[in-house]
Amino acid sequence: MYSVVVKPIGPVCNLACDYCFYLSKTELYPEQKDFRMTDETLELFIKQYIASQPGPVVHFAWQGGEPTLLGLDFFAKAVVLQKKYLPEGWRGENAIQTNGTLLDEAWCRFFCEHQFLVGISLDGPPRLHDRYRKDRRGQPTCEQVTAGLELLQKHGVDHNLLCTVNAGNVSEPVEVYRFFRELGARFIQLIPIVELDAGGRLSGESISGREYGKFLTAVFDQWLLNDVGWISIQILEESFAAWSGLPGRLCTFSEECGQAFALEHNGDLYACDHFVSSEYLLGSIHEQDLVILTQGRKAKVFGQQKRMGLAERCRGCPVLFVCRGGCPKDRIDGLNSLCEGYRQFFSYIEPFMQLMVRLAQAQAPLDEVKGSLRQEYDSVWANVGRNSLCPCQSGFKYKKCCLERLS
Repeated sequence: MYSVVVKPIGPVCNLACDYCFYLSKTELYPEQKDFRMTDETLELFIKQYIASQPGPVVHFAWQGGEPTLLGLDFFAKAVVLQKKYLPEGWRGENAIQTNGTLLDEAWCRFFCEHQFLVGISLDGPPRLHDRYRKDRRGQPTCEQVTAGLELLQKHGVDHNLLCTVNAGNVSEPVEVYRFFRELGARFIQLIPIVELDAGGRLSGESISGREYGKFLTAVFDQWLLNDVGWISIQILEESFAAWSGLPGRLCTFSEECGQAFALEHNGDLYACDHFVSSEYLLGSIHEQDLVILTQGRKAKVFGQQKRMGLAERCRGCPVLFVCRGGCPKDRIDGLNSLCEGYRQFFSYIEPFMQLMVRLAQAQAPLDEVKGSLRQEYDSVWANVGRNSLCPCQSGFKYKKCCLERLS
């Protein structure tokens, strides 16, 4: 089963985040003045997509740009069309990713009524979030985003927080995590910023693998000590699945790509929303059905390139079964730029994940899970000397690594 991220307003957005990789996609359509998806394209997509899914639940994902710029009527129309084409006994589920700045009571009532899952982009407290996430006038946005989040919570809308881990917040994992906890977050995604500048080097907003690993490690410790069974963190869910012997649900940690496509406003289908360029254009749903485009040779070759292009040094890595080489967009000269962080972090959490799998198989109650994880944590960090190798598996001495964070 494949999925499609729909960009119904293309790359158009009311913000101008410094690290955004999608704003520049307007260059693909230089003659385009209105990036709004037409009713014809919307209906054609919904009809083809439902027909190609196994059911009985069909998942729709809406992104941008900023999709709420389209207004409520667009998504109300989408829901009506879904009901029109869904077979009897089937249902549609909708998820929308938004910067949250345009949400109001009407949006939240709509999301609640139609059971939308809403992803809110938030990078931490104001001093961290506002460094890169500004509006078109260069003004900060954190206050507007948190106001939108509070409205979602007021109306009981299912939501999660998407935090980009960037050069501005990567050194403050505990502050970021505690801020999210104080906001009442229950589901969190931590997405690393890895972008290249014109010279092929990491951009100023990007992070290194080591930085990402240290960030994830600090967040994991906060979660383990305080929020097991209460807060869900996507990368930990993926890790648990891997140690349970299950395939990754997130394409980043799947062996191959090619099952998460991106649909632009005009019906153009791309292999992935991180590879929206002429090279990875699969065709248009106005000319060929989604089934043909998603199952064609070009799509399959793209998907296989992740596994086939894996660096030789990755093939014997003990954590390959978890990271699967990460996202191909993050590879530089064949090696994922986050490799060092993935290896450190997944090595560190291994005993905890193994313990969680055993406890889950034994159907242990939550209190027992929490207590056992705490005992394991205390054991890992007990009697660590300043000159000992850091238990976080970084390969550095404790005094040069986690001593300051844990003291």
